[in-house]
Amino acid sequence: MKKISLFLSLSLLSLLTFAAKSPYTYVRISVNDTACIVRLYNETPQHRDNFIKLVKEGFYNGTLFHRVIKDFMIQGGDPDSKNASPDALLGEGDLDYKIPAEFNDSLFHKKGALAAARDNNPEKSSSAAQFYLVQGKTYTAKDLDRLEQLKLGGRKIPAYQRTIYETVGGTPFLDQSYTVFGETVKGIALIDSIATLPTDSNDRPLQNVSMEMSILTPLATRKLEAELNGQPYKPNIFRRFLDLFAK
Repeated sequence: MKKISLFLSLSLLSLLTFAAKSPYTYVRISVNDTACIVRLYNETPQHRDNFIKLVKEGFYNGTLFHRVIKDFMIQGGDPDSKNASPDALLGEGDLDYKIPAEFNDSLFHKKGALAAARDNNPEKSSSAAQFYLVQGKTYTAKDLDRLEQLKLGGRKIPAYQRTIYETVGGTPFLDQSYTVFGETVKGIALIDSIATLPTDSNDRPLQNVSMEMSILTPLATRKLEAELNGQPYKPNIFRRFLDLFAK
């Protein structure tokens, strides 16, 4: 009897352990047949929760990447961009609220960063809807030294961030001025492909770039995180049982 109780206890513990959800939320951003996946930062809870809410509501579906600048970023989320005429000026649309800035020294504008757009308000509060994905470019050490003096007011870029800006790239001059609330973990080529599209004088792509968004399911999240860790997704018997009921 004790052996049976022990087995049941261990089985329950295993089920609870493997049923635990990832601490992160991932969003798939799809454009035609290609997509990227972004991980939302828990360090920026107001931006994270607002983005999740809008994605679940389908708010972004059918909106455009309306502002595209090579070696800088691709911007989207303007609600006025849905069904916009080819000559429409976009970029002013928003919801009726803003998100307070959530700056964090460890969250920066490396390539693939997800950040909130904003107008020129003194609090640097974010647009509730519009966002951008960083393409950026690489910088030399001298470039970053000059940037610290001329655009960052003498603020020093941490060494590990300098290494990323020198090797991977980004837009360091936006740090601590626009809220970064996520990063691209898969499919960063989508950003590069959109950033190179021909545009008009207002940086709007000549051909509409419409997006669809969805939250990754728990099962898709587990498979993604296994892939990101360089491991095949090989659930044990308890996990396989739970996956039968996963969406």
